[in-house]
Amino acid sequence: MRILLVEDNRRLHTTLRKSLEEDGYAVDSAYDGEEAEDYATAAPYDLVILDIMLPKKNGYQVCRDLRSQGIQFPILMLTARDAVDDRVEGLDSGADDYLVKPFAYKELQARLRALLRRELPDKSGFLQVGDLLLDPATHVVSRSGVELDLTAREFSLLEYLMHNANRIVTREMIEAHIWNFDFISGSNVIDVNIRRLRRKVDDPFDSPLIETVRGVGYRLAQPGADK
Repeated sequence: MRILLVEDNRRLHTTLRKSLEEDGYAVDSAYDGEEAEDYATAAPYDLVILDIMLPKKNGYQVCRDLRSQGIQFPILMLTARDAVDDRVEGLDSGADDYLVKPFAYKELQARLRALLRRELPDKSGFLQVGDLLLDPATHVVSRSGVELDLTAREFSLLEYLMHNANRIVTREMIEAHIWNFDFISGSNVIDVNIRRLRRKVDDPFDSPLIETVRGVGYRLAQPGADK
């Protein structure tokens, strides 16, 4: 999943970005409100973490401007301002959630998972396709009861495929959601990661789940599902 992190405190920003990347998120960084809008309108983010007290344009205005442009990805606001009126203004500007500094990183993790699973039919947060089960909270993946040892990148790729189960995803879609702006487009990194994922998810089992749709992209489909 791809996140835009907007925070002007460099130390906090660096700490959060490192932790989020260790959790497997692809992270782009912005340090002021104008830069945040430029990023947010240039890529299909899965979620934005938005500080309120920002240079050039505050988080309230950024949020209102993005919503006025029809941009609907979840926005989680971070701020040291904990008055009720501040929280109300943040939510009324279009934010989906609000977290007051200082906060425990575990709470941020839980709030991100809650926002990302809102569109899922299973509100438990688990993703399941056939006998393949993924838990975003613990990063445990298993198939037929056998736990799979995935890298952070493989986990992110599989999570994205499972979010789009039975649908074709193009290489461009994978690139947009799994890698940040530092990714070198046109390389074979996506194909390499798909091959590595297949070795762990498909090769040891009887029924392959990950399909190549020639000339288009990939699909993770439950055996026997309509295509």
